[in-house]
Amino acid sequence: MTTAPTTVLGDRELALRERARHVIPGGMYGHMNVAAFSTAHPQFMVSGDGCRVTDADGHEYLDLMCGWGPVVLGHRHRGVNTAILDQLQRGDCLDGTSPLAVDYAELLVDTVPSADWAMFCKNGTDATTTCVTTARAATGKRKVLVANGAYHGAVPWCSLRGAGVTGEDQAHLVHYEYNDLASAEQAAAEAGDDLAAILVCPMRHDVRRDQELVDPAFARGLRALADRTGAALILDDVRCGHRLDLRGSWEPLGVRPDLTAWSKALANGQPLGAVTGTDALRDAARSIYVTGSFWYAAVPLAAGLATLRELRKGQALPDMLRTGTRLREGLAAQATAHGYGIRQTGPVQMPVLYFDGDDDLSVGTAWAEAAAKRGVYLHPWHNWFLSAAHTDADIDEILERTDGAFTDLR
Repeated sequence: MTTAPTTVLGDRELALRERARHVIPGGMYGHMNVAAFSTAHPQFMVSGDGCRVTDADGHEYLDLMCGWGPVVLGHRHRGVNTAILDQLQRGDCLDGTSPLAVDYAELLVDTVPSADWAMFCKNGTDATTTCVTTARAATGKRKVLVANGAYHGAVPWCSLRGAGVTGEDQAHLVHYEYNDLASAEQAAAEAGDDLAAILVCPMRHDVRRDQELVDPAFARGLRALADRTGAALILDDVRCGHRLDLRGSWEPLGVRPDLTAWSKALANGQPLGAVTGTDALRDAARSIYVTGSFWYAAVPLAAGLATLRELRKGQALPDMLRTGTRLREGLAAQATAHGYGIRQTGPVQMPVLYFDGDDDLSVGTAWAEAAAKRGVYLHPWHNWFLSAAHTDADIDEILERTDGAFTDLR
């Protein structure tokens, strides 16, 4: 028996949207602007616990976005929160770096085989930018290969959005097609003797399209191409890192990058990014100037250290694999039972679901909105995220509600 629809956008939500419209451009901006993808999802959240979040009107949702990725252990994880509160009582933004930076860097280097050193920042854009700057410093060259449609941050050098971005901002990007080694070879030839770096995601996770796991031959080919040209191979592990493999998402393939960008799941929701690299690039990393007043704040470092210690216990990643598989199999069975053709792509820990023939995504949006009304927070065209807080019972409750969403869709 499915759960009847219970949630609508409440009075406080609507009032907050109206107030925000006057003081925040567009009412909200960036990927957190829910009006860009739904009329049923709340914009404002007030709390989270485990795999559940609560909106401004008190409606609770089973959470399949996990803060759009950062929450890997679950909202308000006890061990991480204890570390946060302990450090907060002693200070956060101080005149010098917290010793936690050294502790955390040592643990990252011990965890990631391709890492001989680590640097910290605030977010994924910081991390990818630092990687590119380091590669250019090391090689003295300018060109960077990037995959068509790949997202590497929200600043002009790599932004996918056109407003305010000039051609000059991206003059040194050369594009290739993901999983197409011949196109990467052609892009490298176009860059010629000015190639500084090859930037690549562990898998293709562009929005509004099926996700695509990496072809191991493609990954190995990029490694060989970087070696042959003297370019740095940069793995943008911002979205996938700490969900697929703690050692780095391409470590199971035996392909190790020269530089890796990390963020999202590093600190279970605290603002933290990192760059790790090999000894060959240590001097280049030391030579560049990248910084921010909050980059070495102690509280996020405490959260990062606590998160990694918990992940290294070895249970979280298998749990996400198990519950993600349970979710995928359950959704497939529901779609078949209700007569819908769907595609679920990408790793089960980071799934995305599309309806066959739904070119304008209207069916998927309607289904996602029906799920939201039944208390399941998921996205119609961006990948979702599992956390270690999702239990088998939580997945079963999600599936009960998504079954109702399939019914509502008719």
